[in-house]
Amino acid sequence: MGSTPRRSRRWRWASLLGATALAVTAGGAFACPAGAAGVDVDFATHCIPPAVSGLPPIDGTTTASVSADNTSPKVGDTVTVTYTVVTAAASNPTDLALPADIMTPTGKVTLGGAQTGAVTVAGPKKNPPVPGKAAFPSFSMTGTFTVTKAGQITLSPGDYNIHTSYILELDTPCTVTAPPAPVSQTVTATDGTPANTRAITLNSASGDAGAAVTVGGSGFTPGATVTLAGRAGDTQTADTATVTANAQGAFSGSLVVNDKTTTGVVAYEGASWNADKGAGPAAYVVKDDTPVPAGSQKLTTSVKAGTLSMSQAGDSVALSAVDFGKGGASTGALRTVTVKDFRGGPAGWSLTGKVTDFTGPGAKIDASGLSWTPACATKPGSPSTCKAGSAGTVGTSGATLASTPDGTLTGGEFTVDAGLSLAVPAFTPPGSYSGVLTLTLT
Repeated sequence: MGSTPRRSRRWRWASLLGATALAVTAGGAFACPAGAAGVDVDFATHCIPPAVSGLPPIDGTTTASVSADNTSPKVGDTVTVTYTVVTAAASNPTDLALPADIMTPTGKVTLGGAQTGAVTVAGPKKNPPVPGKAAFPSFSMTGTFTVTKAGQITLSPGDYNIHTSYILELDTPCTVTAPPAPVSQTVTATDGTPANTRAITLNSASGDAGAAVTVGGSGFTPGATVTLAGRAGDTQTADTATVTANAQGAFSGSLVVNDKTTTGVVAYEGASWNADKGAGPAAYVVKDDTPVPAGSQKLTTSVKAGTLSMSQAGDSVALSAVDFGKGGASTGALRTVTVKDFRGGPAGWSLTGKVTDFTGPGAKIDASGLSWTPACATKPGSPSTCKAGSAGTVGTSGATLASTPDGTLTGGEFTVDAGLSLAVPAFTPPGSYSGVLTLTLT
């Protein structure tokens, strides 16, 4: 009887080692990925077993794939991705059979190309029993992301973590040794509507009342009837003409401008103005040659066009610190950017940003980990209204921070801000990390 407790402790410890082995090398769920399946890719994986196991790190090869439920989404659509570990880096190293339903996997799918960032995925707590020294079955994890940019978006398997609930709650992080892993699936996103490439040019920006201005156009529908029209602010004037686009979608036509309130010229297909099938306005003004009455004096002045410029409240941002072993969001705020558009023409502007990787003591934090939440304010009286960019990943490909649209008359003063958040992996080596966020105004 005296030896029974000792045998019981040996059995519990052996069982614990078995559970640890499962955490290190992977467990199995039978779910198969839905939608368009990605190709299987191999990548080197570095797994760190829980300290209680006494096992050294495992460096092996993981075979995995990433599938998407929609490989031709539109901007704004939500895409579901499934990350499947087909073959784990190692097999059960013990002679003990491991019980069912003790493992919950989580991980990341890496986005690249037109849209960068990482998608968080998770799997159910479900795996079949695993015999001693047997290979582990595959397991799957799912997650979603919203498409924010048109173009080809690549999907690659990323880091994953195995959480086991067997005697103890244990975590085993497994990282891609040389990220990113190979691309398993590609999603081609569209903006939902064909891009409007129509454009017009004028041979002159001003003329006398009754003078003709030559309008050149490109990017229109071949053979389409195109209306040329004057604009007074947002209102079309009575000055119109029609022209037919040639087989290449180009034209050259003449428009006689009589209305002295004219501020611009537009060209469009169809019965009335449609921004999706039109171009302009191109700035145009009518010279005022009204005779001066006897005994009167005509007074004139001019408004000089300025430039498009920006300034910053500072050039350094200190993000909050995170704890080694926990990681998480390192947050802060962008130094306020002031945009001054004193050009006085019809063109809007766009302020974009892109960031480098954050480098530190022998390691780096990937640029795809930086996201922002933009905000933009317009100074009262400004002709244009500032629009903040979408919240999301900045990355090396860049994203829009703020913009104003084209219009009959644009300009004004604007202040742009953004909340910043950098996703720091849990076991990033301690130290100071820095990256450069470059803002471009066009």
